[in-house]
Amino acid sequence: MKSISLYLMAAVYMVAGINHFLHPQPYLSIMPAFLPTPLFLVYLSGVLEIGLGGLLLPKATRTYAAWGIIILLIFIFPANIQMAINYWQTHNPYKWLAIARLPLQLFLIWWAYTFTKK
Repeated sequence: MKSISLYLMAAVYMVAGINHFLHPQPYLSIMPAFLPTPLFLVYLSGVLEIGLGGLLLPKATRTYAAWGIIILLIFIFPANIQMAINYWQTHNPYKWLAIARLPLQLFLIWWAYTFTKK
């Protein structure tokens, strides 16, 4: 079961990272205004997601990748907050989804944490 979880997590992050390059606009729209060079940050987070997702697979780099994902999730949390604010202010019908996504970050952090032990 743990190997299914591992491969699923790696795939989720690699696909999400690739999506940063294919469809950067949704990521740009949730970038907090105080962050500089938003397009660069979207691409950087895409590269990190692809790389960390791939580094989850080899046992030798799994712990480092899992900690990297945890750090990345913490750093991108302001974008999730910004998304919730944007959806709330524009009365987007999916604002409930943006709000529900906030505690989902805790689950994603826990999920990554399960791979931090050798």
